[in-house]
Amino acid sequence: MAGTMTTVDARGLHYRDLNQRLLELVRQGQRHLRVENVLGQRYIGTGLPPAGLELQGTPGEDLAAFMDGSIIRVFGNVQNAVGNTMNSGRVIVHGSAGDVLGHSMRGGEIWIRGNAGYRVGIHMKASASSSPAIVVGGTAGDFLGEYMAGGTLVVLGLGCEGSERLIGNWIGTGMHGGAIFIRGGVQDYRLGRGATRADCDAADLALLSRQVVLYCEEFGLDPQEVLSAPFAKLTPVTSRPYHRLYASSVGEL
Repeated sequence: MAGTMTTVDARGLHYRDLNQRLLELVRQGQRHLRVENVLGQRYIGTGLPPAGLELQGTPGEDLAAFMDGSIIRVFGNVQNAVGNTMNSGRVIVHGSAGDVLGHSMRGGEIWIRGNAGYRVGIHMKASASSSPAIVVGGTAGDFLGEYMAGGTLVVLGLGCEGSERLIGNWIGTGMHGGAIFIRGGVQDYRLGRGATRADCDAADLALLSRQVVLYCEEFGLDPQEVLSAPFAKLTPVTSRPYHRLYASSVGEL
């Protein structure tokens, strides 16, 4: 990161004390912070004005929750609910992630070098001015894109080529917006109710290329090699999956 880097030692700090310290430094004009010895502190980046954070260690749950514009690099693994209701910015993880990655995410990008757990991208949504994206370099667990309403999910499966466990089951259950791209393909029986296959068009390929090139630049990978494999695209069967359910309920009143 460009600019002067200020170092904070998180060893033994309660998460409230650590987050207050980071907030004070940013308000004082420090925009590039390295936080060492991070071990389970929650809510890092929440409510923080735009800044660049480098985290050494394992941050706790809800990293970057409601984040607006910061860039966070994690040199380690991350726990659950990274990017919860995130608005903008970028989270880059040089490790693996827990469950519910990007829960209700509304904008920005999350890149995971390793694997991710269950329910990646649950309730993701987009607007006319903002569309979130998550790229997972390894594998993802069950219920990928559950109730997804917008944005883009990409699972690359790097190092897992040919494995049947690249992706979990019930993909796109309740999905009603956005798109999921899985490098190397996916078996039909893994699709959840609400998701269907679709062809990749020129706009899809341009979107994938942008995300993969930036991702590869960060992690020192060859984008041409990553993009040389085919991608399966999944989209919603319908944008109103519960229309009949609610309409029939109202009709019975």
